Order: sequence, then structure tokens, then C-alpha cells
Amino acid sequence: MEPRTADGCFLGDVGFWVERTPVHEAAQRGETRQLQQLIESGACVNQVTVDSITPLHAASLQGQAQCVQLLLAAGAQVDARNIDGSTPLCDACASGSVECVKLLLSYGAKVNPPLYTASPLHEACMSGSSECVRLLIDVGANLEAHDCHFGTPLHVACAREHLDCVKVLLNAALSSWRKPQELLLPDAEGGFEGAAAGANVNAAKLHETALHHAAKVKNVDLIEMLVQFGGDIYARDNRGRKPSDYARSSSAPARCLEHYEKTPLTLSQLCRVSLRRATGVRGLEKIAKLNIPARLIEYLSYN
Repeated sequence: MEPRTADGCFLGDVGFWVERTPVHEAAQRGETRQLQQLIESGACVNQVTVDSITPLHAASLQGQAQCVQLLLAAGAQVDARNIDGSTPLCDACASGSVECVKLLLSYGAKVNPPLYTASPLHEACMSGSSECVRLLIDVGANLEAHDCHFGTPLHVACAREHLDCVKVLLNAALSSWRKPQELLLPDAEGGFEGAAAGANVNAAKLHETALHHAAKVKNVDLIEMLVQFGGDIYARDNRGRKPSDYARSSSAPARCLEHYEKTPLTLSQLCRVSLRRATGVRGLEKIAKLNIPARLIEYLSYN
């Protein structure tokens, strides 16, 4: 099925798209009383601007949860696309509004809409909202969704230096909302939601990994986190460069990367990486149930 954009409304005898309507303005500004009056007077909640932005897009992008609620209750198209293909859920994630995200999901918004651009999870990682990231993962967001410009959500979180989001992605366990017998069944969009124990730390965009991004932004904490989760310090991008090649000589990031190139991870660290990979689906849940000391469970869970 082709992605659906919002329908234009007919004003008078001619159907056309406008720059902005009073509904758009009220929704964006959070003017709930005015929006309610407009809806009650019969204003179209799915009117689109020339770039296919609906009032629901406008409210979601500004994190106006009450307006989002009013629009959805009045029949706003929850998965309407703007000219870039983004849905209101993408915009809510871009704003970092957990409340808007919850509302849209409760009305059936697709967590993995078929996009060639940034997914809702990409947008949440860009905004740095680890709570939105966690919420999306809990309902089955694709951790390896690939954007033609940004790569995976992990690439985005690393490029923006959102360490909390990075850790949530890497530590993500399969959400509990799907039944075990559903794990190998494709979703309505043909994908396999929630079938990973965590984001692939070595996923590549043009052979460029998250560790390359960490080196470029010169973030030592990020470099150390990625290496601890199994990041490949020897990975080469399409220019044949390793992460260390992007760090300025003698800088803290360069010294950190050089240390890991010369000093392998300890046996306990290697075992942790191997065990996490071996446990696969529901990895964290399986680790938590092991009959071992709590301190070891915390270590294996990267706590």
C-alpha cells in the first residue's frame, strides 16, 4: 500500500491547499480553547499546507499534548505524511514530548512507518530524549532502521553525543508486548519488530560505524562506551580510515583509541560481550534470571 498523505479540504467551490489555517495556528500555539471552538464549528482537522503539514503535525512538533488529544479525538489522520514523508509521530519524537508520543501510539500511530528518511526512533535520538527512545523500543521500534542520510539510530545518537540514548539503544532488550510465538512472525509492514537484543554496535553506513562518529565528535566517554559494548576499533570506512584516524594526534580521544588498539579488552570484558551476543533475544531478561551473584548480573547488564 502506498504511503498516505493527508487529504485536502474543500473551501467553497474549489479544493486547495493553504499556507496555514486557524486550526494550524491554534494547534501549534497550544491554544486549546480556540482549537476546541474551531473543531466544534466544523473546521477541518486534516487541512494541509502546501508542504502537506497537518494541524496534528504542527501540534506534535511543538509538543502540544492537549491539542494533539483534541485533534485525534476529532478524527485527525494519525499517520498523515508531510512533504518529507514524516508522520506526526516523527515530529513528536523530534520535540522530545513523551506525552505526545504516548497519545499518538494509543491512536495507532505506526512506530515503524515505511520511510526512506528518518524514522521516529531516529528523530528521538536526534532530540536526545532517552525516554522517547525507550518508549519506542518498548513498542517494537526497529533498532536497525536505516536512513539514507544518517544511517541507523545509533549513528544519530553518537553523532549528536546523546550518551543516554546510546546506552538505551545498546542495552535494549526485546520488549514484552509481543508474545513468544510472534517473535518470528513479520509485522503488518513485512518487518520483524523487536527481534534484537540491542542495537548493532558495528552497524555501518558507507562502512562508517558509530565508533567513527564518536572519534569525529571527540567524545572519550562515548568511545569507551562503544568499545565496552564490542565496538570494532579496527573497522575501516569507505575511505579506508579507522576511528583513530579521525582523532587529532595526542588528543584525549586519540590516546583512548590508541590504548584500545594496543591493549585488548580484559577476559571478563570479552566474556561479557560474547555472552550478550549469545543470549540474543531477551538477552537482559535471561541474564537477570541467571543463578549467579547480583554483582555479576549488574556487570553483564552494563549497570
